[in-house]
Amino acid sequence: MFEKFADLDDKLTDIEGRLADPSLARDQKEYQKCVREHAQLSRLHELHQKYQATEKQIRQAKAILWDEKEDADVRDLAKNELAELENHAQELERELKIVLLPKDPNDDKNIFLEIRAGTGGDEAALFVGDLFRMYCRFAETMGWRVEVMSASPSELGGFKEIIALVSGERVYSKLKFESGAHRVQRVPETETQGRIHTSAVTVAILPEVDEVDLTIDPAELKFDVYRSSGPGGQSVNTTDSAVRVTHVPTGLVVTCQDEKSQHKNKAKAVTVLRARLLDKIERERQDKISQARKSQVGSGDRSERIRTYNFPQGRVTDHRINLTIYKLDMVMNGKLDDIIFPLISHDQAERLKEIQ
Repeated sequence: MFEKFADLDDKLTDIEGRLADPSLARDQKEYQKCVREHAQLSRLHELHQKYQATEKQIRQAKAILWDEKEDADVRDLAKNELAELENHAQELERELKIVLLPKDPNDDKNIFLEIRAGTGGDEAALFVGDLFRMYCRFAETMGWRVEVMSASPSELGGFKEIIALVSGERVYSKLKFESGAHRVQRVPETETQGRIHTSAVTVAILPEVDEVDLTIDPAELKFDVYRSSGPGGQSVNTTDSAVRVTHVPTGLVVTCQDEKSQHKNKAKAVTVLRARLLDKIERERQDKISQARKSQVGSGDRSERIRTYNFPQGRVTDHRINLTIYKLDMVMNGKLDDIIFPLISHDQAERLKEIQ
């Protein structure tokens, strides 16, 4: 593992030189890439320095422990110190391995958050709205921006479907494990006998795709325009500004009607379509890989039940890592750290097993 640190100083010097070049600032995308690379190399350098210093202290403690001429009390102190130093070295080694784990190329990307009502009718649609607010509040705490791309409101105030672009620092890395079926157990407001109903919604997390990542032949796209409508089919626009785009070869369809401008709706729809198309291509690629990482935190399959929100018990359970917390109110208010970070840690632990 430590062979990778041989030219670390040279890499740091090189990246610092590039960041000092004023011309780099003209290309913001490349500049941000260099900033992220510098941060990772600096973290790696810091951990490696600490590890080397700890290893040196371990050698010194062992030398005292093995020196029979040393006083017995001094050797006892060295023995106790050695145990602490060896534990610290193991922790640093694990941190180094995590930093060196192969990076998900999408981790730094923005995402499209897609939430759709599943079984449960109106109650499922209401829960779509609840989950969307939950993610919006979490995004706010992270300093991210949320822009609704498309929404289909339900009559009772929820959504049959809502799609939003979440942009900010490393959004995909934090939310990529949210894909799957989210189940809710609660008494609906319309329930007169107090019975608990179970409903489900599906969440999809798609990384935003640049045109350079995937080029779509315009000849493969079919556009339809129509008049926007609100819940219950009521007209909300007097012009044909809503857009439906179909990718003819795959049959993928995206609609967008949130903007009053047909041009803006068309641009948004194509952006979402590009993300879905790349997601489809990636899933088909993964399906062809035999025994594809069974240890990972869920497959991201939309039909896979990943989490249950039980309102009567105030309980949230993530079924993939057998995590149960009794902080439902906090979770629904966007405080997701107690769920998201254990998922990330579990994924890192499983990936570390694969390289040991």
